[in-house]
Amino acid sequence: MTVFGYHGCMKQIVTIVRPHLAEKVLKSLRLAPIEALSVTEVKGYGRQKSYLDEYQETEYSQVFVPKVEITMWVDDSRCDEILEKIVTVARSGRIGDGKVFVLPVGEYL
Repeated sequence: MTVFGYHGCMKQIVTIVRPHLAEKVLKSLRLAPIEALSVTEVKGYGRQKSYLDEYQETEYSQVFVPKVEITMWVDDSRCDEILEKIVTVARSGRIGDGKVFVLPVGEYL
């Protein structure tokens, strides 16, 4: 414990999903025990590579694919429960489903 009120044993979960799945993921987490959460529109590049888009009747390739990043901070003991909710809603088994990263949080105020 520090002067600033250190809290310990937290995880940061960073979830990157297709835009149409973001709302479903957030809805599944509505009642979950999450300390804090942020949502950001991002663009990604991975195994999905690119896709074709159409603009003014001309087809062109998009190098970066639109995604939504949902970042949350949860108590260590609830991490598996949160991950289960995310995977249940967002995983289809196809390329482009997204990624989930779990990182330890040393300290936070």
